[in-house]
Amino acid sequence: MASGLVSTLTSLLAVCLCPYVFADVPHERFEYKLTFKGPYLAQKDGSVPFFTYGGSAIASEESVRVTPSLRSKKGFIWTKNRTDFDWWQVEFVFRVAGRGRIGADGLAFWYTDQQGQEGPVFGSNDKWTGLGVFFDSFDNDNKRNNPYIMAMINDGTQIYDHQNDGSSQQLAGCLRDYRNKPFPVRAKIEYYKNTLTLLFHSGLTDSDQDYEICFRVDNVFLPKRGYLGISAATGGLADDHDILKFITSSLTTPEAYLLQNQQPTISESERERLAREFSEYHQKLEVQKEEFQKQHPDQVKEEQEEDYYESSQQRELRQIFTGQSRMFELLRDFHRKMDEIIGRQERTLSMMASGQLTASGNAAGGQQASAGMIDTIRRHEVDAVLNHQREIVSLTNEIKSFVTDLHRKSGQQPSGHLDGIDMKSFVSEMRDGLEVVKRDLNAAMNKASEAKPCPIAPVQNCVSTTIFIVFAAIQLILTVGYLVYRDNRETKAKKFY
Repeated sequence: MASGLVSTLTSLLAVCLCPYVFADVPHERFEYKLTFKGPYLAQKDGSVPFFTYGGSAIASEESVRVTPSLRSKKGFIWTKNRTDFDWWQVEFVFRVAGRGRIGADGLAFWYTDQQGQEGPVFGSNDKWTGLGVFFDSFDNDNKRNNPYIMAMINDGTQIYDHQNDGSSQQLAGCLRDYRNKPFPVRAKIEYYKNTLTLLFHSGLTDSDQDYEICFRVDNVFLPKRGYLGISAATGGLADDHDILKFITSSLTTPEAYLLQNQQPTISESERERLAREFSEYHQKLEVQKEEFQKQHPDQVKEEQEEDYYESSQQRELRQIFTGQSRMFELLRDFHRKMDEIIGRQERTLSMMASGQLTASGNAAGGQQASAGMIDTIRRHEVDAVLNHQREIVSLTNEIKSFVTDLHRKSGQQPSGHLDGIDMKSFVSEMRDGLEVVKRDLNAAMNKASEAKPCPIAPVQNCVSTTIFIVFAAIQLILTVGYLVYRDNRETKAKKFY
């Protein structure tokens, strides 16, 4: 019961306090003339728009290197224009990186009534008027409290105490490490209603929201108008001091923002006067237009409003026509490519079919191969068939020449018919016999290739097919020659009876 009452009262208190809490949230306005960030941060001539820099500072497309990691270097970058607002917020993203475990000297943010010059205080001049926020990397007082962030306000008379790291002059500060972080470090400095706040992002994550408060000081009075700047310096030790972004926003109270954006009310009489002036101007314009049309009838083009503008139906039809035209072009290209592919397939099939028919005709005695049994033929098989055909033709020519020599020696002219012998039929029978022998040999070779090979004795040599055919042809020639010679002798013997 008591816990429920407490929770109810807490809720009512939160509801009552919400308007007062959020009523003082300032309105932020981006100030581009007091800002630089990448990409294209530096121009082609090396300048940074609305900023001036000097010393050892180097501007690139992505960042400004205020000082490189070299000993005894100083650099700075300042805005060219003063601020023209009372309250402001500056967020800058930077990297401080070095090889050593300890770095030097540090980085400084400035808000002063005059632009700073190169000097001994973190690269800028001493005895400034305004605010300086120092990111001190080196421990000069040997208290082992560095890296350290501190704020100092100067009225133009104080000299920064280097030996003690300004510990007696600081307005506020915190111990934070910002060197050699995996992600860029961020700092957000806000000056609103005489309250100075510094929020710090350690650079351990890539999130833009992981800020933690370093210090917050009230009753801080700074110059009404001033310049913003960054400076850095190195000593016996050296670090790279890079500024990636420098974003400035002006802060306005909610009341002032409402007053600035409140539209002025116009009285009824003023409204009537403006309407009357507009009507008169419109009538004068119409009269001048008619006079121009009468004086220059050849230059007047009477065009209606639909000639200038496209209706929704026309736009829809145009889009449909454009889409169909594109589809037609794509289909035409598709048909062309399909025709090329089909032509290539037909040529390939015809070549395969001709090769298969040739192989089957030589192996099976002219037997026709079926259309569904097309198979590929290898190059060595084609060469073997052609070699066999050449051998047969050469043997046939040798037989013809041998017969011709026999007839010439016997004193008779060769003719298509001998006594009782038809040469053409005889040669065709010989050719058929050779084809049968060759077919039997091919069948035997196929069976031998399909069967398991027999072990071959190391001393014995197998007889090749070519040698066997040559011996068979020689035997056939001798047989035919003997038959012809016997017939000739019998013919000569008959002449004596």
